[in-house]
Amino acid sequence: MLISLTREKFEQIIPLIATGPQYAYYWGKWQDLLNRLLVSVVAIVVILLFNSIVGEGAHALVLLLAVIGGLYWLWAPVYWASLRNTSYRKYKYCGFWQARILEIFITEDLLREEETVNERGELVIIENRERRINLVLGDETGFEAEVNAPLQRIHKAIKTGQTAQLLVLSNQPNLARIDKITDAYIPSQNLWIGEYPWLQRDVFSEVSLELERKKRPQYGDRPRGRYNQRRR
Repeated sequence: MLISLTREKFEQIIPLIATGPQYAYYWGKWQDLLNRLLVSVVAIVVILLFNSIVGEGAHALVLLLAVIGGLYWLWAPVYWASLRNTSYRKYKYCGFWQARILEIFITEDLLREEETVNERGELVIIENRERRINLVLGDETGFEAEVNAPLQRIHKAIKTGQTAQLLVLSNQPNLARIDKITDAYIPSQNLWIGEYPWLQRDVFSEVSLELERKKRPQYGDRPRGRYNQRRR
């Protein structure tokens, strides 16, 4: 089932300002927080040096910059998430797609490589890998798409044949060509699968329930082939 959504509804589901899950995504781990705190400290030092050069004439400007720079560790996740949301909101059209899980498989993705020295003084390369769950979704037209996310224990409840719902984005009014997809929702398990939480989840759930009640006809022109989601 593929149903076209209005631009108004699209912008409600993928808001400009970061949602709670999006903020948490960019908040990251302790290392990420420490990195942002370091940026804040450096920013304050630079601003103080600037203040010593310009003197009292720009006191108000220096105070404003100090507040912005000192709180970088707090507002940066909002900025980065909002910037990422903008990259999806630039597409002109979107549709609500309901599909079935056709295949489930696990992969190990290489995140980064680190060089270190062992006790013998030899250079050793350590690979940091992450296990990920991959879902191949498809509908009755033959169109397929793939979503993936870091593997968690709760993913054991996911089975082939279950319903999955997500948004598809396009620059074509008939959605014949899909350019991007969002994270997927599995209603039967109340689970979200995806690298990044694109959707305003409460609004998306309301749209899902509304469409289920109305049972609108399926959209005319349907995408064909397969869309492979790539990590960004």
